[in-house]
Amino acid sequence: MTLGTVPFGGSHGFEKAASVDVKGARRLLDIAFEAGVNLVDTADLYSHGQAEEITAKALGDKRQDIILATKGRSPLGDDPNASGASRYHLIRAVEASLKRLGTDHIDLYQIHNWDGVTPVEETLEALHHLVTSGKVRYWGTSNYTGWQMMKTLGKAELHGLTKPISQQIYYTPESREAEYELMPLALDQNLGSLIWGPLGEGFLTGKVRRGQPTPPDTRQGNGWPEPYVHDMERAYDIIETLIAIGEAHDCSPARVCLAWLKDRPGVTSLIVGAQQAKRSARQSRRRRADAERGRTAPAGAADAPRPALSLLASGRGRHGSPRPGREAVSRWLRRDHQAPQRRSRGGCLTSLIRHGKAQKRVASQAKTGRLPGEGAPSFVTRPAPGPYRT
Repeated sequence: MTLGTVPFGGSHGFEKAASVDVKGARRLLDIAFEAGVNLVDTADLYSHGQAEEITAKALGDKRQDIILATKGRSPLGDDPNASGASRYHLIRAVEASLKRLGTDHIDLYQIHNWDGVTPVEETLEALHHLVTSGKVRYWGTSNYTGWQMMKTLGKAELHGLTKPISQQIYYTPESREAEYELMPLALDQNLGSLIWGPLGEGFLTGKVRRGQPTPPDTRQGNGWPEPYVHDMERAYDIIETLIAIGEAHDCSPARVCLAWLKDRPGVTSLIVGAQQAKRSARQSRRRRADAERGRTAPAGAADAPRPALSLLASGRGRHGSPRPGREAVSRWLRRDHQAPQRRSRGGCLTSLIRHGKAQKRVASQAKTGRLPGEGAPSFVTRPAPGPYRT
């Protein structure tokens, strides 16, 4: 899991989605870290920099203990140069984010949206400069289409510039368009995939029901415009199925949704957020109770050290062994697509954010030759392409 910071702040159009101050953010971060989260994702767009400022104050001296990701490219004013993926804007945006975040480097910097005006080469050169200067460690994309991502990767390889290591995309049980190009692309190109809005901006938490009013104190009940749903009746069917599965397993529909998503082929991490610490604390207590009953990894697995940053580029495990799951993924791809063995579930980004518990889980699945999520039941009737058919 990744902790998202859209709920931090509450200004410049984010009033309906954000209300968390520094004190509340500090509490949410503590709960997340206790549960094993080690990646925090923010953006200069969120409340126009306020989310970054709150994140910095809430992190305090924990900054060096986590992976910090932010984004740039979105318009932050009326000035036409205060937007886009140009060299001019990106360098200024990174320097401004560094100042707001109170740090000397950004672990993962993401281009928030495609810029169809700036030449791709200019964007790549600016990001390559930021990486070589040490202000940015790695970079990725956000909300790119398949052709946009492949153009970016191709141009970077052609000119010998730093490539993106990740993509941040929207993907839920209700919205599975990512399965047509973006997820196969991630597997083929060894990219990490961070899923934003895995609960559909609160749409799949169980609070939106057929024939029932949505609580006004929720994002879906206060007029928040996302997500766009093409077929509400189909969406209601999915929600009812999530609820039914949750009732059968004594858990919330939100947990069912996240459990289904996290093991889909190519998914590296789910970005989740909360406005209320008590909700996060309740989930954390449930996790500890599950561990005590033996439902999770063996004792001590959750306390295992997180992989060092130096493992990023090597793509190898904590003790130098091949990354868990690579062989299983390769077998799965060869069987269905006759693809080369070099494919994996997200490359160096997966190595960066995976902690001990996840490593043991994936290693166990690798021994059985089963890709995480393979063979899992599907509760969506719309057919999906290729390996995603269930």
